[in-house]
Amino acid sequence: MTEPEPTRRDPEAPKGRPTPKRSESESQRREIARMPANRREAAKRDREAKRRAMNRQREALASGDERYLPARDKGRVRRFVRDFVDSRWSVAEFFLPIAICILAMSLVPSMQVRNISLLLWLFVIVMIMLDSISTSVRLRKALRARFEDEPTKGATRYALMRTLQMRRMRLPKPQVDRGDEI
Repeated sequence: MTEPEPTRRDPEAPKGRPTPKRSESESQRREIARMPANRREAAKRDREAKRRAMNRQREALASGDERYLPARDKGRVRRFVRDFVDSRWSVAEFFLPIAICILAMSLVPSMQVRNISLLLWLFVIVMIMLDSISTSVRLRKALRARFEDEPTKGATRYALMRTLQMRRMRLPKPQVDRGDEI
């Protein structure tokens, strides 16, 4: 049996990238030649590289730079979902402050105040559920209209998790103001 010959690139065809400058290629070769002498130095280099990558990712989360965002936040669909959520008010984003107030009310020794706090818990949970349902219905409709051919799997869950965070605590930081048209 004869093996198929590997396909060769036409020498006249462009290679798709510019030829590196001599100084660049020499510095890359020197860097490769300068491998770590021992495991400890190699581990130190790995830690520094990871630290730089994490810093770049943290800055991207603060600024919204798409290139360095984590995989869960990348893409046009996720960008649209973030803008969709950030341009609206939601009940769920106020859950934590409301929960602290209700918890403080439940610590009061009066039985009437405790009963009121239980009713408030029920009211807040129902309001969050209704708000989440309406948000997911509106978001799905908007996603179908905007991104017919792109996969939108997980976008609704991503939006609902984002609504549960207080606006100031959201990462990536909101890029639109409330009430802005998307």
